[in-house]
Amino acid sequence: MEVVTRVPLRNLGDSTTKISALGLGCWQFSKGKGMVGRFWAEMKQEDITMIVKMSLGGGINWFDTAEAYGKGESERALSEALNTIGPSAEQALIATKWWPILRTASSITKTIDNRLEALGGRQIDLYQIHQPYSFSTVKDEMKAMIELLKDNKIKYAGVSNFNASKMKQADEVLKKEGYSLVSNQVKYSLLDRRIERNGVLDAAKELGITIIAYSPLEQGILSGKFHKNPDLIKKIQGPRKYTSYFKASGLAKTQPLIDVLEEKAIKYGVSQTQIALNWLIHFHGDTVVAIPGASKLHHVQENIGTLQFTLSTDDLNEIDSVSKQVATFD
Repeated sequence: MEVVTRVPLRNLGDSTTKISALGLGCWQFSKGKGMVGRFWAEMKQEDITMIVKMSLGGGINWFDTAEAYGKGESERALSEALNTIGPSAEQALIATKWWPILRTASSITKTIDNRLEALGGRQIDLYQIHQPYSFSTVKDEMKAMIELLKDNKIKYAGVSNFNASKMKQADEVLKKEGYSLVSNQVKYSLLDRRIERNGVLDAAKELGITIIAYSPLEQGILSGKFHKNPDLIKKIQGPRKYTSYFKASGLAKTQPLIDVLEEKAIKYGVSQTQIALNWLIHFHGDTVVAIPGASKLHHVQENIGTLQFTLSTDDLNEIDSVSKQVATFD
């Protein structure tokens, strides 16, 4: 029987569902399909299955995907992987998202069966509004989510990229029917700390909403490997190599943070990636979880290892201080 590594779990929002502090982001499972899916190089299904299996074995118990990731291809790839793994994957939790652009709230209920089909009939534990931009109001979108909750089509409702005001509004609508908003998935990392200034993090703490941090490693820049060997940037497949952090000026600006991450990595006997992720999931208590991706098995090992230690308060604060000198807040 396969041994699963036990890691500390925390509540998803104010629910009783327990999640690991790291989930697995599944955007890279898009297999190169669609506009969004082409951001990453295409992966083989057998590699996806091994990544999911190793994640589960290491104590990561939830997987974040979306309709927009390859037009459902990521959902299908995740489902196929879980089916291949078999009984040991039965407890895996699935989070996915409805794509709102150029749609109305009625699409949420009309397309839910498509999402369930793409996931092979597996339960949607967390269903999220992917963006705050649609032809409907937050109120109407939440009413549609309530319908899905009542019909047991989804277990919990969440949002993504919502500002503090819209996040609060969504929670208010849900609470009138006895539900609550459990999560807001936003971009957050040691280099992007806007949610600390725009009210999102404060509102999440006030309402007991989990912040799900995506791009927690800024597409790998926080690993430090591109600072040590900039020639690696030329080998990146996909458009991420053209983003500002991968330019020479971006590497120079972030070098002080990379230096302190390297220092702490040596101190704890781990990698810089693990230090960056560990800071993210511990600096704000249990409020923030993160969804790093993994396109190779060593990425999974990094994720799992992150859950095996906790930075000291002094080290958390030192990293925080250096991060504030180079991060984006506005």
